[in-house]
Amino acid sequence: MATLGTPSVKDHFENREPAVKATYRAILTAARKLGPVKEEAKKTSIHLVRSTAFAGIATRKAALILTLKSEQDIASPRVMKRERTSAHRWHVEFKLDAPDQVDRELESWIASAYALSG
Repeated sequence: MATLGTPSVKDHFENREPAVKATYRAILTAARKLGPVKEEAKKTSIHLVRSTAFAGIATRKAALILTLKSEQDIASPRVMKRERTSAHRWHVEFKLDAPDQVDRELESWIASAYALSG
């Protein structure tokens, strides 16, 4: 990853397995079906933004960590970590290592997060 200046989305995929970028593209495709999405590269992650960030994506060597905003905890074995950030907000994390994991269930959670950021 570039160490000087502002990181780019591309920087987050250096030295990563091809499935990581393919999974990211699947998430982005699902989000863009809902409306406009801006990609904001940060130092350690990429934020997907409508009016505010609704998703954060941190890349790893062979997977990515998707963090979604939610109005409630998501009761699913797919949830890797959950954090209550306020009375009506949760940040829920999923570890994804293949684009086919971006299925209808995950797309519904992305849609809910997108709606929250409007």
